[in-house]
Amino acid sequence: MSETPDRHSADSSDNRLAADMEKVDPAADPGLAEALEQERAREADEDRWQDAFHRIISGGWAVSLGAILLAVLAGSLMIIVTDEAVQQASGYFFSRPSDTFAAVGEAVGGAYSALFQGAVYNFQAETFAGAIRPLTQTLTNATPLIAAGLGVAIAFRAGLLNIGGQGQMLMSAAAAGWVGFGVTGLPFPLHLILALVAGILAGALWAGIAGLLKARTGAHEVIVTIMLNYVAFYLLSYFLATPGLMQAPGSANPKTPPTPESAQLPPLLGERYNLHWGFILALIAVAVVWWILNRSAVGFSYRAVGQNPRAARVAGIDVSRSTVSVMLVAGALVGLAGVTQVLGTVTTGFGADIDAGIGFDAITVALLGNSNPIGVLGAGILFGGFKAGGSAMQAAEGIPIEIVLVVQSLIVLFIAAPPLVRAIFRLPQPGSKPKKKRSQAARKEVAA
Repeated sequence: MSETPDRHSADSSDNRLAADMEKVDPAADPGLAEALEQERAREADEDRWQDAFHRIISGGWAVSLGAILLAVLAGSLMIIVTDEAVQQASGYFFSRPSDTFAAVGEAVGGAYSALFQGAVYNFQAETFAGAIRPLTQTLTNATPLIAAGLGVAIAFRAGLLNIGGQGQMLMSAAAAGWVGFGVTGLPFPLHLILALVAGILAGALWAGIAGLLKARTGAHEVIVTIMLNYVAFYLLSYFLATPGLMQAPGSANPKTPPTPESAQLPPLLGERYNLHWGFILALIAVAVVWWILNRSAVGFSYRAVGQNPRAARVAGIDVSRSTVSVMLVAGALVGLAGVTQVLGTVTTGFGADIDAGIGFDAITVALLGNSNPIGVLGAGILFGGFKAGGSAMQAAEGIPIEIVLVVQSLIVLFIAAPPLVRAIFRLPQPGSKPKKKRSQAARKEVAA
């Protein structure tokens, strides 16, 4: 959708309100005039909110790269400040400043070198199979982040804030896990497919509750999805703590039985690596979401509603139906993340912490990926690398892993403030006209 129809729709709405207000005599009917004024103020607030929301989720690749760079620089400063060698060398900085600079370079370089070797390639490994093990762990960590990030991103493109990733993952994990260990006697492919379908449907239905309430009653999806997170968490906790439901037989711990091999996602590169076929499912999901958003009529309706619901309604799009359907699709994608956790990554039994914060990390992944499927893929791999390399950085250099978490949080902060990133890196602001060079202006003056 272009910006022109949106502005035209908003302007026409304001013009209609202005015309209605001109027809009303405030002295004769002050109540109606006040109601029209409040309606006009409400629509103006909605337009400002939508404009800010679209700026955040569509900041552009330059803003995303700038946010990553600023966050890494901030992380480097924290490493420098907390490093003992730098602190010692800075005590005699004015007598031997080279020692301080050398300590700074060693601290920052050693930290990010350990991060790279723990996330991508271990140069100290004796074999190639051992050297690429960090990369396979990064892709394993990225698998649920990609799937859940896609669920958040497609809701963003429709103008909805899907904050319920945790609840949707928990419900999908519960459904897939119950089919996995509760249904017996099925062969490998059929059992796995049945568990996959059950988990994906559970995530879709859990998100569909928020979509239906939004469409029918106008309930804000942020509030509803957050409340559903709590409902899902305590519901799963009850299932896990109740013998005969999901608690492992003969155990008092709130944990499920192991997932049988007939319902497990098989290893992708052999038994020596944790990477499983869930990563392939995540790649397929990226391709499907890209096709939906860019090549299908349904995706066009999602984008139209996300740009301007009033203009979409005038164009004949059923906004309520689009709201419900996009939440179903978003929940199914987040459900895929929960399925890959219980059927591929954690197969020895899971507890109420199976989501591992992925439901909220997916929001960061979607923002960093500009709500674009390809961008979400790259952002998911990046954050998977942070998770894999953070532990190696802590073990090799003694740097707290919390610094990696701070870097991730700063990425969110800078992504949420695109004007700040654009100003720091002198990027053009949206809607601003590029300045003409003086030579071009001079030539025009001469020609005139």
